[in-house]
Amino acid sequence: MTAKAEAHASVAPGEIAIGVVIGRLSEMFDFFVFGIASVLVFPSVFFPFVDAKTGTFYSFAIFSLAFIARPFGSALFRLVHERYGRGSKLTIALFVLGTSTAGIAFLPSYAVLGEWAIVLLALMRMAQGVGIAGSWDGLPSLLALNAPENRRGWYAMLPQLGGPIGFFIAAGLFAFLVSSLTPADFIDWGWRYPFCVAFAINVVALFARLRLVVTPEFTALLQTRELEPSPTVELLRTQRVGIVLGAFAPLASFALFHVVTVFPLSWVTLLTSEKVSVVECLSVQMFGALLCIVGMLLSGQIADRIGRRATLAIGAGLIALFSLVGLLPMFLHGSLIGALLFVLGGFVLLGFTHAQAAGAINSTFPSRYRYSGAIITSDLAWLVGAAFAPLAALFIASRFGVGYVGLYLLSGAVGTLMALGINRSLEMRDD
Repeated sequence: MTAKAEAHASVAPGEIAIGVVIGRLSEMFDFFVFGIASVLVFPSVFFPFVDAKTGTFYSFAIFSLAFIARPFGSALFRLVHERYGRGSKLTIALFVLGTSTAGIAFLPSYAVLGEWAIVLLALMRMAQGVGIAGSWDGLPSLLALNAPENRRGWYAMLPQLGGPIGFFIAAGLFAFLVSSLTPADFIDWGWRYPFCVAFAINVVALFARLRLVVTPEFTALLQTRELEPSPTVELLRTQRVGIVLGAFAPLASFALFHVVTVFPLSWVTLLTSEKVSVVECLSVQMFGALLCIVGMLLSGQIADRIGRRATLAIGAGLIALFSLVGLLPMFLHGSLIGALLFVLGGFVLLGFTHAQAAGAINSTFPSRYRYSGAIITSDLAWLVGAAFAPLAALFIASRFGVGYVGLYLLSGAVGTLMALGINRSLEMRDD
């Protein structure tokens, strides 16, 4: 039996899936903790010199810094990978991610440190982006490539389960703290606890992933699948069209990603005249996260029948329909019922579309470029689609009305449909 055959025989897709889901959960938990705190905490702790709405705008601007820093983090950790190996790169990256997230818990407020508190918060946020960029280990690509041919849509969906699970835990933790503490205690020290929890989750994720990536079996499988960094200049010269199209292919789901998770909290606390508590909003969103998981499971089944590219296109079309026919008229006046339906419906569509987003990105490239191409494309997709989504949605809602956020989502859906229409090679290529 050849080394390649032995690697395939000794590594089950289920093993890879567990490591990928745990890794994605830890990353998403870190980011959602920051996103929720950007609405509930940071405006009063770090921006008390402006009104709550302006403070939230500032918080969302800092929120975007992690996505801006990701490409730089990918370039930095590429060097670490080449010099010290994949295991060392993953260890350092998760240490940076976990330490920067936990470090936010110990930041002094603006009242104590002044403008330097804001600078430190921004630096910690950028470090989060660098850390999450370096934590790319190739396992999602490996999972898709090593899955049974008739189940690739299902296995491409599995890594994305970490997103709604991570949000569910983060939202539940904040809901518990808000409901259990007085407002003064929550702002004084309670909000810091989730950032400390994030470090513990990162430690668990690190060992779960190292258990896979440093073993001889997985090393052999990663090498036979050519999941190693490719020359950057050659990648950009030969695959630039694929990079651009791959970045726009998941735009609809990435735009929706933070609009249904982070933005509704800002709408409830700043823009609605109806009484809705933060705990009630978080509870609805937690239920939405469960619906998101259902949507992902459904997407995996459908993608195996009709293909991931077609599934992603259907999801983008549904988001466009939801934005125009459903969201815009229903939420034009910012009603509470409309907001709840928006959150729940949005989570279902998010699950259906986001489940195949990574598969669309990874399958754009030939095997030689798949590892590095997936990193660059993912960084660009998150930057274009998700980095400024809460900021843009809050600006549109405060200036024109919450219903017009649907037009923002529509632009993402149009971007996805255009990319899918141009690029006919998003289906997985077998080498």
